[in-house]
Amino acid sequence: MKRYVIIGNGTAAIGCIEGIRSVDKGGKITVISEENHHVYSRPLISYYLENKTDLQRMKYRSPDFYEKMNCEVLFGEKAVGIDTKEKKVNLANSSVEYDSLCIATGSSPFVPPFKGLDTVEKKFSFMTLDDALDLEKALDKNARVLIVGAGLIGLKCAEGIRDRVGQITVCDLADRVLSSILDNDCAAIVQKHLEENGIEFLLGNSADRFEKNTAFMKNGEEVEFDILVLAVGVRANISLVKEIGGETNRGIVVDDTMKTSIPDVFSAGDCAEGYDSSLGARRVLAILPNAYMQGHTAGVNMAGGDDTFDNAIPMNSIGFFGLHIMSAGTYDGEMREEKNEGRLRRFFIKDNNLSGFILIGDTQRAGIYTSLIREKTPLDTIDFDFTKKVASNSIFLPQTRRKKFGGVV
Repeated sequence: MKRYVIIGNGTAAIGCIEGIRSVDKGGKITVISEENHHVYSRPLISYYLENKTDLQRMKYRSPDFYEKMNCEVLFGEKAVGIDTKEKKVNLANSSVEYDSLCIATGSSPFVPPFKGLDTVEKKFSFMTLDDALDLEKALDKNARVLIVGAGLIGLKCAEGIRDRVGQITVCDLADRVLSSILDNDCAAIVQKHLEENGIEFLLGNSADRFEKNTAFMKNGEEVEFDILVLAVGVRANISLVKEIGGETNRGIVVDDTMKTSIPDVFSAGDCAEGYDSSLGARRVLAILPNAYMQGHTAGVNMAGGDDTFDNAIPMNSIGFFGLHIMSAGTYDGEMREEKNEGRLRRFFIKDNNLSGFILIGDTQRAGIYTSLIREKTPLDTIDFDFTKKVASNSIFLPQTRRKKFGGVV
């Protein structure tokens, strides 16, 4: 009986479990979970604070998932090292032997070394369910909240707590919100919408130091707060592989089968650095769909199957107070725009291919556009002038539609 060990219990780990079981129904699977929770969907933690979901509905798989998959889960255990000679994962007080190992350790908040941060009593990150539960205990109708970071994590936190506190201020060194996702014009639309929903911003400015409940900003301003949320950024958890001499950059380097440079060790999810087909280079793509697909690919190959995942692209599908935004690919090349009241669509075209897009206000059927990017469909083979106005399956050739959607076309 083959022994599979997965370090991590998030989306990539679930993909890995299901990938293994698609090939090997009887091998032993052990999951090492630092968190004490059944696998849940991390993007839902803000909706939990909004009372739009609950702990049961946040589960990413059914309550009996581990039992159905015949998995052993070691909750509340942290992997502290890997012994590649003995092929075992070391825990604090024990070890787990493996034949195939998948590192799905995700990422952790990056906290800059702010002077005086230790004097702040109520400070929180916002990445895990435990973070959300801890923050929830501190919320108060009159509380002033300062969020450091105007990226996706910080803004989703702001949305989640908006109705449960008195005031929210978001600061960021960048001059626009969602600076890693949106260009200036698109960011301005989103910022205006957030401001209309009660969120205040200090952009091009951030905290320099703290003294209890006061943030001293880089421009000399002072901001009083009751609760501090640090959402500056994240870093891939690569130390387990780096410590044993595995190849790492910003993430754990993997090939298209999710193998690392260490024999019988795979990696998937936010800690892995895979191939971005829209960029033509490797980088960390920390988004849920890619995490699952990487995990599934790793699981299939760990179990002796044959699978590759070589068409990943960066994607973001988000919403704030009813405004929906989706982006994908890279913003490289000629920009073409479709704009009307309540809707903005920007497409980026390079070498007769769609390289990326930003959709604001109407994201329906955006999968058509991501498919064009993934498959590098030559735009002169379709009516793209029509497609950029209305996404339709009819742009694909009949044989392509049959392959994608099945049935008679």
